[in-house]
Amino acid sequence: MNTIVKATTKGQITIPISWRKRFNTDRFFVDIKDSYLEIRPINLEDVTKKKEYTIFDAIRDNSGKGLKAKDLLKTIKKTL
Repeated sequence: MNTIVKATTKGQITIPISWRKRFNTDRFFVDIKDSYLEIRPINLEDVTKKKEYTIFDAIRDNSGKGLKAKDLLKTIKKTL
């Protein structure tokens, strides 16, 4: 299914709810492939076991250094 989405003034896009429900997640891996973006659903637990990924790499987040998935997971677990 192809869908055109528009970025907000802050550069954010919305993943359609039907896609989020289909994959039963609200976490997605985004990668740059040559001249396009690749977006794939992920399970955060699986990501921390395989490789280290940067999450939230906007300039405002962590002084532009980003946040590693394993560190985000630790923070989330502390709040539960």
